[in-house]
Amino acid sequence: MKKTLSVNRLAWKLLEKMLENPGFYGIAVGKTKSGTMIVDAGIEAKGGFQAGRLITEICMGGCGNVEITCRQYGDLELPSVFVYSDHPIIATLGSQYAGWQIKEGEYFAIGSGPARALALKPKEICEEIGYKDHCERAIIVLETDKRPPKQLVDRFLKDCHVSAANLAIILTPTASIAEATQVSGRIIETGIHKLRRLGLDIKVIRYACGSAPIPPVHPKFVKAMARTNDAILYGGIAYYIVEHTNEEELKRIVEEAPSKASESYGRPFIEIFKEANYDFYKIDPNLFAPAIIVVNNLRTGRTFKSGEINVKALKESFDLKAC
Repeated sequence: MKKTLSVNRLAWKLLEKMLENPGFYGIAVGKTKSGTMIVDAGIEAKGGFQAGRLITEICMGGCGNVEITCRQYGDLELPSVFVYSDHPIIATLGSQYAGWQIKEGEYFAIGSGPARALALKPKEICEEIGYKDHCERAIIVLETDKRPPKQLVDRFLKDCHVSAANLAIILTPTASIAEATQVSGRIIETGIHKLRRLGLDIKVIRYACGSAPIPPVHPKFVKAMARTNDAILYGGIAYYIVEHTNEEELKRIVEEAPSKASESYGRPFIEIFKEANYDFYKIDPNLFAPAIIVVNNLRTGRTFKSGEINVKALKESFDLKAC
């Protein structure tokens, strides 16, 4: 794994691209009194697919590429995101992973993006993959519909060891196209978490790509969030190229990896979430996985596939009705 890659430095170049033409990307750019940049990608600003595409690449620390296209899911044709990376572990666990649970007073948000590699959030993941960034700039992406309070911005500055002028905070509300795009863009990250949970040494993963539908936006937070989960659970495809010595173990892991391995599989996520009293930790962790996982072993040339697209669940979740 290349430790010379700086996810914040690479991501800042992508941010500069957005800043060159904020109107095109539908973003609004402001600054706090201390000089920290605040990028609104869907709260008051328009946001959109272009912002979502570039924010997904920023979340991946500039170590992944994103394309927006259309894919066929049974008799459905839906807008979809396709992501790929030659540095999948740094791109996902080192940067993209939404593992920074943020709370400041009454303010709550989910943090992701390259700033995690400076603040080491969560520390155990950073230590496991052996990656820490060294950069004078930091970018954090917050899933929220509110601007962060001053106390939280000050905490980011301290945790990331950067000056106010060198911190950028991107805001993407759940009920926005930009957020729906970048959450579906976590397809290979979701699969890596599941493979890791099943015992795969993630350091054997060399390359990765994947696609997932971009769900229709819903104005209510819980329903919008549920749809982004369903997009991956029932429509997501993740493909990994690995170097693995134990092929029987690899086959076993792939068989257990898709979302279909969960007893909760098949129902819209909103129902599962309600049943768990809106507590993610009460949901069967086996559910959080792509619908299909494909793994190619470079050592033997063999490829293993498991799972299936669930068109019925997608239609129910997205409230798709024929006219």
